[in-house]
Amino acid sequence: MKIKELIFGNLGLKILSVTVAMSLWFFITYRGQSETTIEAQVEFKNVPEGFEILKQNIKKVSINVSGHESVLSSLKTAGARVLVDMSNGKLGEASYYFDTNDVKMPANVKILRIDPTYVRVTLDESTARDVEVKPYIVGEPARGYEIGRIVSHPQVVRVEGPKTEMSRLSVLRTDPIDVTGLDADISQNVRVDANGRNVRIKTPDVMTKVIIRRKK
Repeated sequence: MKIKELIFGNLGLKILSVTVAMSLWFFITYRGQSETTIEAQVEFKNVPEGFEILKQNIKKVSINVSGHESVLSSLKTAGARVLVDMSNGKLGEASYYFDTNDVKMPANVKILRIDPTYVRVTLDESTARDVEVKPYIVGEPARGYEIGRIVSHPQVVRVEGPKTEMSRLSVLRTDPIDVTGLDADISQNVRVDANGRNVRIKTPDVMTKVIIRRKK
């Protein structure tokens, strides 16, 4: 009898206590929890040797995540990445799929959905060659003066990239060099402009001297 009274005595109060305790647990656990959608940069790993990524149809994916508000807030500024494994990649275009295991972000964030879940990538052969650099001059020297000569060092730079992209490349220009109103020589270290091409310039800057002379 005493055991029954111990178990079932004040049953309503005990149920109420358990309910309150569970409510507090849920409140503490999920307080400040939120959902949001962030953009994650698509990055590639294990690209087969001798190949280059010529083009891809997307650069970012949308990821719906949940977690504490403070974590999600910092996540938006810190960013997230999706690593696409290219180890089985072959020449040409193909689709490469990824899932939540490929998303790099804090462990205390839950990934709910990824959109899209694949990227279309075109692989091309990798090649390299020397390309001429042409200084890009803007403006006109002072009245009575003209450009006598333009000297760059180096005059050619090594460029690497996909074979298709490299076949279209004959010359590279520098960033603009403004000679407006000049009556004396000017020397500048200027950046070589890839002009949006998917190539890597091994010498990104060249020293350029513009020689200004009086008109004859």
